[in-house]
Amino acid sequence: MIQTIIFDVDDTLYSYTKSNKIAFDALHKFAEKEFGWDAQKFDSLHDTMMHSLIDYMGRTGACHNRFIRFQNILEAENLPIKYALTLGSLYWNTLIQASEPYENEVETFAELKKRGLRIGIGTNMTTRVQLLKLEHLGLLDYVDFFVSSEETSSDKPFKPFFDKCIEKARCPASSCIFAGDNYKYDVLGSREQGINPIWIQVEREKSYPKAEFDVPIIKNWSELLPLLENLYKI
Repeated sequence: MIQTIIFDVDDTLYSYTKSNKIAFDALHKFAEKEFGWDAQKFDSLHDTMMHSLIDYMGRTGACHNRFIRFQNILEAENLPIKYALTLGSLYWNTLIQASEPYENEVETFAELKKRGLRIGIGTNMTTRVQLLKLEHLGLLDYVDFFVSSEETSSDKPFKPFFDKCIEKARCPASSCIFAGDNYKYDVLGSREQGINPIWIQVEREKSYPKAEFDVPIIKNWSELLPLLENLYKI
C-alpha cells in the first residue's frame, strides 16, 4: 500500500529550463554593464567554474551553490567578490519570480493530501532556495517533509540521499513513490533503493532518454491521480 509520494523540484514542479534562461538573461545584462562581458564569455566562465567546483567538491549540495560559483568566478577574474552577493541574489530572485507551477499541479497536491498521503520533497540543491521555490509555487503548505542534497551531503542518485527520504517518509521504501523528471537521478536512483518511480515528463523543452524498463510516465499533471488510482488503488 502506498503511503508516501516524494517529488523532485526542478523541471518536475516548474520549468527550470525556462526560468533558468530568464535568470541568465538578467545575469548577462548585469555582467555586460559592470564587467564588459558578453553573454558568451559569461556562460563560458560559468560553465568552466561549475564543472571545476563539481570536480573539487563532488556531487554534493554545495556544488549547486550559486554564490560560491560566482564568488570563484570573480576571484579568478580579479574582480571584487562583493559582486557575488549581487549576482547570486539577481539569479535566484529572477528565477524564482519567473517560476510557475504546471497546470493542475497545485490541485493535485491538494487532492493527494485530502486522500491521506504524506507528501515529501527530494531534491538536489541547497535547502533555502528550494523552500523558497516551493513557497512561490504555492506548494509548501502541502509538504510534510523535505530532503535536499545539502542535508544529506550527497546528490541523487546516491544511496544516502534516498535513505534519508525513506527515513522521513516513515514507511517502507516499497510504500513510497518517487516522482521526478530525471531518468538517472529520480527514476533509476529511487528504483535501486526499492522505491516505486514515476517519471514526470511535463517539461516540453527537454528530451528524455529511452527507459530501460517499464516505468509509469505522466506528461501532464492531470494524469497523475488516474495513474495512482489505476496502479496503486489510491
